[in-house]
Amino acid sequence: MSTRIKRGLAWGGALIFLILLPQMLAINHINTVVQFAIDAAFAVSLNLLLGYGGLLSFGHAMFFGVGAYATALSLTHIPGLPLLMVVGLGGLAGALLALAFSPLLARVSGTAFAMLTLAFGQLLYVFCLKYREITRGEDGIGGYPIPPFRIPGVLTVDMAVPQHFYYFAMTILFLSIGAMWFFTKTPFGSVLVGIRDNPRRIDYLGFKVPHTKAALLIFSGAVAGLVGSIYALLHNLVSVDGVLSIFASFNPIVMAYVGGLGSFFGPILGSGLIHGLNEITSRYVRYVDLINGLVFIGMVLFAPGGVVGIYRAAREKWLQRKLSRGKGEKIL
Repeated sequence: MSTRIKRGLAWGGALIFLILLPQMLAINHINTVVQFAIDAAFAVSLNLLLGYGGLLSFGHAMFFGVGAYATALSLTHIPGLPLLMVVGLGGLAGALLALAFSPLLARVSGTAFAMLTLAFGQLLYVFCLKYREITRGEDGIGGYPIPPFRIPGVLTVDMAVPQHFYYFAMTILFLSIGAMWFFTKTPFGSVLVGIRDNPRRIDYLGFKVPHTKAALLIFSGAVAGLVGSIYALLHNLVSVDGVLSIFASFNPIVMAYVGGLGSFFGPILGSGLIHGLNEITSRYVRYVDLINGLVFIGMVLFAPGGVVGIYRAAREKWLQRKLSRGKGEKIL
């Protein structure tokens, strides 16, 4: 059986499993699965900047948060909006924010990029905290109506039913992850890796490095805003500490690093591991974030390539042993 057929069967089995999953879980577990998918897509959007573009962002939650707030505010003040338009507004808000900051962010890298994203993220955090007449400050925006999914003249699906929302949210999130995967496989994705490894050489080849970084930032911000919109629909509450705090920016970094930077599916794996760890440790200890921090430190010190790096190293050693055994048998 060829590798392509095996992959097709694996993806088909995973898809069938995800379709049947809501029929086997309670409501709270369905929401947990959706939250995992949100965190995974958010971590992948960060990994586009960090793993492929070499740009460490300490304020990536600002795109996530502005998408969540755009969704909450639109549902609160504009009645009758279609569900897909609401989600699209979240993605548009993230893209516009990235576009506004890109003239400055696209011209820097390294520590300067990390500090500027941290500053912009905290600036937005303080803005949403102080302007209570718009964002309601620490209380957040909640209780807004979730519109049904409608195809005029065909069907209407009530999003108040958890199973229905699960299918809608997972479809949007998986399409977002698929779009990011396709993005990395294009020639543009190869240029991004070249900028990460040697920006001067890419500049010599005729590519405009700041423009390329700006396009990456806008695309990553749009996806993060889209994911933030799904978060707002899931929780029916958007608060400044929930979507714009420094911890909201730090969590996807931990997930991407634990899973494996530079690997597209590494952040998804890291998100699953962190969620599983949180579910276990929350039963026995109160300080779950402390455990996550210790895991992150351990990965930085002993496995900088993440879980994917550990797998690749083990696989390479196994192949080398297999090759050496084969040569020994031939000599005998």
